[in-house]
Amino acid sequence: MTHILAIDQGTTSSRAIVFDRSLNPVAVSQKEFPQIFPASGWVEHDPETIWTSVVETCREAISKAGDARISAAGITNQRETVVVWDKVTGAAVGNAIVWQDRRTSELCARLKAEGHEPDVTARTGLLLDPYFSGTKLKWLLESDSSLHGRAAAGELLFGTIDSFLIWRLTKGAVHATDATNASRTLLYNIREGSWDAGMLDMLGIPAAMLPEVRDCSADYGVCPAEFFGQEIPIAGVAGDQQAATIGQACFEPGMLKSTYGTGCFALLNTGQDAVHSQNRLLTTIAFRFGGEVTYALEGSIFIAGAVVQWLRDGLGIIESAAETGEMAEVADPAQEVTLVPAFTGMGAPYWDPDCRGSIFGLTRNTGPAEIAKAALESVAFQTRDLLEAMKTDWSGRDSRSPGTILRVDGGMTGNDWVMQALADQLGAPVDRPRITETTALGAAWLAGWHIGLYGGPQSFSNSWSLDRRFEPELSESSRNKAYDRWRDAIRRTVSC
Repeated sequence: MTHILAIDQGTTSSRAIVFDRSLNPVAVSQKEFPQIFPASGWVEHDPETIWTSVVETCREAISKAGDARISAAGITNQRETVVVWDKVTGAAVGNAIVWQDRRTSELCARLKAEGHEPDVTARTGLLLDPYFSGTKLKWLLESDSSLHGRAAAGELLFGTIDSFLIWRLTKGAVHATDATNASRTLLYNIREGSWDAGMLDMLGIPAAMLPEVRDCSADYGVCPAEFFGQEIPIAGVAGDQQAATIGQACFEPGMLKSTYGTGCFALLNTGQDAVHSQNRLLTTIAFRFGGEVTYALEGSIFIAGAVVQWLRDGLGIIESAAETGEMAEVADPAQEVTLVPAFTGMGAPYWDPDCRGSIFGLTRNTGPAEIAKAALESVAFQTRDLLEAMKTDWSGRDSRSPGTILRVDGGMTGNDWVMQALADQLGAPVDRPRITETTALGAAWLAGWHIGLYGGPQSFSNSWSLDRRFEPELSESSRNKAYDRWRDAIRRTVSC
């Protein structure tokens, strides 16, 4: 038994990847599922559709792997998304409320106005924003007058997607989550390492419905043979961005990774120091091994790859994402078109949920190529926003400078134009690994390490392999001129 199954449950699709003893992917299956938009700013998923997609992709990946025996499974998941289900039947009480959902904006604004945010940040490392699970859970429990009482009586269980999958895969034997997912709920005290009674009281969340919090590499029960033809222990769990941090072997303080999917998420390892950001970045848990927590600063960009989807599905100026790099290459360099993709507000370091997208610098000569270029450049500019904020927060804490090299992963990293634009705007090398499926890789390593199939963090670091390094080519004056244009566009957008 020398293979590991990685379950990667994402925002728009579920994937299963089988890794061999050398941590090479040997089989993959992926299945997209519908997004549900009940109202403006609301985003939901059907938990049953997620469950079905996970089971189907796992079966297909295992089948593709031939006679491989699966030693263990690791799970990584879209974070902050909320599911509540019946403890007896396992049926969800309603749709999952997705991390992108903004329905609790008014609640968050009210709590801020009442002066709660400094205390919330001190406890959880997070901000009062609809992004996180706690206010979504409060809304869900208040959406039906019977739910809160049932939850308090222990009849209902809460979880992020990992917990829901673990509970289903173990047939109700295990209700647990890992420290990284817990740290994104707005309910977990990241310094004390426990669910926070003050936050539960503030949001009216019954403690009886919460999962047990475990290490990232740990025992999460056994998936019986009836699902996949063989018993498979679940031995590793991490939220998607932390799993990518692990998959990029960012185990040392000062190491930085950025993942480019629907959004963009940059994590800076800060070691044992839970850095309190002065720039509205998030303090979060990078991973917990053997009960010992490693912290990170995180910057979240809501729209990265999604801006390319908008070019395709919204504007209809491309048929595939691959076209955008070629369009950017032929765009008129004399035009300074700037796109701020605030379709659902702005994430770090601005945290403005109410602003909306804008385009500046349009002329009669502006066409699809210039708009595509501006869309791709917005990813580089937003990443620089995060890195500049991280450098300020990190200043004086460690001799190692964050962002000396940026390790990248996610779907957009296949676009060489974007990667070069990143290096140019950051003024630093950008490293793309040989295995870009780092989220699944991190989950697989966590599971394999727990059962002894793979070596520990140092061994895993030694196995990390570079595909290509992108070196900056723009002069400092040129990159700063472009960034000043972006900052001006931000000022005009966020203040609207």
